[in-house]
Amino acid sequence: MGKAWKFGDNIDTDAIIPARYMNKTEAAHLAAHCMEDADPGFAARVRQGDIIVGGRNFGCGSSREHAPIAIQAAGLSAVIAESYARIFFRNALNIGLPIYECAEAVRGIETGDDVEVEFSSGLIRNITKGAEYQARPLPPFMREIIAAGGLIAQIRARNVRKENADA
Repeated sequence: MGKAWKFGDNIDTDAIIPARYMNKTEAAHLAAHCMEDADPGFAARVRQGDIIVGGRNFGCGSSREHAPIAIQAAGLSAVIAESYARIFFRNALNIGLPIYECAEAVRGIETGDDVEVEFSSGLIRNITKGAEYQARPLPPFMREIIAAGGLIAQIRARNVRKENADA
């Protein structure tokens, strides 16, 4: 469970991690500037397990994977949005950031609400308001990537299992 941080439509990758901070790629550096242009001071106020709630076309703009890395490194446990830019969607999955599409949840959740998400089913609970919303569940292969900690981690684990089986 985490606190919700609500943003509007068309939050682009420059709002998520401004280009002026792209001179370093360390996750902690990116986390320190997460959402800075959309909400100055956000990174100092967000807590481990909190959740971003966005509108339509969340993560539009450039194809940099630094945007979902900044979100994850800031301690956010998930993003719920009405829709995502396709490249952000894939980049988030590739690094293991859980993302959910649910317009009803976006309409019903406000900043400060306590929210929890069931990873496997996509059930979103707004604890503050006593409401539940059903996000479109991710297919099993996408859940496996996220559960492994991202695509590269999943491939490494698969290779280790194969090596152990061959030994």
